[in-house]
Amino acid sequence: MSWRLRFVEQVHKNIRRGWDERKVLPYVQRHEFEALLFADVAAFLSLDADAESVGRLQGVRSQFDTPEDINDDRDTAPSKRISQVVPYNKAADGPIVAAEVGLEKMRAACPRFGAWLARLEALGR
Repeated sequence: MSWRLRFVEQVHKNIRRGWDERKVLPYVQRHEFEALLFADVAAFLSLDADAESVGRLQGVRSQFDTPEDINDDRDTAPSKRISQVVPYNKAADGPIVAAEVGLEKMRAACPRFGAWLARLEALGR
C-alpha cells in the first residue's frame, strides 16, 4: 500500500468521518519546507550569500537525487544545512529565497511537490 493511501486511511480514522477524496488532496512534505529551496541554490544570493557559500549549498544538493530527499537526520535537516553555510532565519528569509527560486523550478526539481501541484491544477479544468 502506498504512503498516500496509508495517510488518507489514517486521516479518515482520525477525523472519524468520510470526505470526498476528489476534493481533499493531501500533500505531505517529506522534510521541512527548506528542502524545496535547494531546487535553485543560487537563490541564496538574494540573502547576500557569496559564491563560495552557494557552491557549498550546491555540494549538499548534488548528494541527493532530488531536493525532497535532503534530510539524513535531525541535525542535517535542510534548514540546519543552510544555517551552517549562510545566516538564515526561517520566517524572514525562507519566503525571500522561495520567491527567488520560483514555483516552476521547485516543481521541476521536486517531483512529489510538482505532482501534487498538477493534481490541484487539474481541479480547475
